Amino acid sequence: MTLTLIRNAAVIAAMDDAGSEIPGGAVALKDGVILAVGTTAELAPLAGHADVIIEAAGCVVTPGLINTHHHLYQTLTRAVPGATEASLFGWLKRLYPIWARYTPDDVFAATQLGLAELALSGCSLSSDHLYLFPNGVTLDDTIHAAAGIGLRFHATRGAMSVGESAGGLPPDSLVEREDAILADCIRVIDRFHDAADGAMVRVGVAPCSPFSVSRELMRDAALLARDKGVMLHTHLAEDADDVAFSLERFGCRPGQYAEELGWTGPDVWHAHCVQLDAQEIDLFARTRTGVAHCPGSNCRLGSGVAPVRRMVDAGVPVGLGVDGSASNDSANLLGEARQAMLLQRVTHGSTAFAAREALKLATRGGAAVLGRTDLGQLVPGKRADVAVWDMADVSSTGAWDLVAGLVLAPPAGVRDLFVEGRPVVRGGDLVQTSRAAILGAARRSLDRLIATG
Repeated sequence: MTLTLIRNAAVIAAMDDAGSEIPGGAVALKDGVILAVGTTAELAPLAGHADVIIEAAGCVVTPGLINTHHHLYQTLTRAVPGATEASLFGWLKRLYPIWARYTPDDVFAATQLGLAELALSGCSLSSDHLYLFPNGVTLDDTIHAAAGIGLRFHATRGAMSVGESAGGLPPDSLVEREDAILADCIRVIDRFHDAADGAMVRVGVAPCSPFSVSRELMRDAALLARDKGVMLHTHLAEDADDVAFSLERFGCRPGQYAEELGWTGPDVWHAHCVQLDAQEIDLFARTRTGVAHCPGSNCRLGSGVAPVRRMVDAGVPVGLGVDGSASNDSANLLGEARQAMLLQRVTHGSTAFAAREALKLATRGGAAVLGRTDLGQLVPGKRADVAVWDMADVSSTGAWDLVAGLVLAPPAGVRDLFVEGRPVVRGGDLVQTSRAAILGAARRSLDRLIATG
């Protein structure tokens, strides 16, 4: 395979155990893995053998960013009137009828649009939580869409089984039979899941939330996932209404409910966790249960400030998530890193959370949450997912500390992005699928959805 040498970087931020930062750095990529990391002078002997040389003067080079929570189908429902000032439950009730009109083409277009947005902002791996399947939609639609962009993809087969008539939140038209849900989980795992290092596609099991599925489905989903050796994902303790629902319906807090049904452990990650209390944080730390922290979405919906400082200090695995575009309206992981840092500072003081800690959440923190020991660091032998950030443009020029500047004064987008050593973004534009084609498909779906109500 191609040997690619990225050289003359202003600094390499390796995100390794030592926190290495290498001025004048270089990274060599071959056969989908990182071959070498060091100064440009140290890697100079490789230049004569390189098939591609990328000059990175004025740039910071990092691992590709990792997104631990998204609903990519929602990318076509940004800034919907009637939902822009709503809380979580009101927001969902406004959007469920729109999502009920989705077709497989709409989900494909929305997924490609959302992943293009992530790629252009330096994300090399995204998870996705698809939990409604109207009009013939399947998880396959999202997986095929991701292949066209070139990002790693952790697709999770979500589900809703408790509709309004049974005391749940979603309309009855969007819920499924629980036996059909479990059968389709088995189908997509068997067809698509790859457990190997370097996997481009993995599949998880992801009932939507405790307020949209039954206790039995939560329990059975955990048993199925462990039988298949895949990870588990859901929403938990997202806001005060979520906690109140759990106390009223189940007679316990969300963390206790999760523990009772087998939803703790290193193969589990929960989205949001804004309202975790001290006992729940301790539970997650002891069991190595992961958290997808979604600061932009939490702010947008008024859900509160997640106790990230306490989680990290306790040893809870924490990564960042952009959440669905309908509740965040944009998907930029550097933006989420900045927001995560700022929220902890406004809560706990100016020294509460450093820029480098936030960048760590966006890289190796996300890798840990998703069980990807092969990603998240620029270390020889790790997979070749690399982002090159131009810090000499308008938004970043003036930063003295370029690594901190990635979070404090982030560039508008990534200059170059490599996934498994293959270019996904070069010179600030997509390589594997044209921007015009993605936008054209998204516009057609959007026009139809708006026209039909």
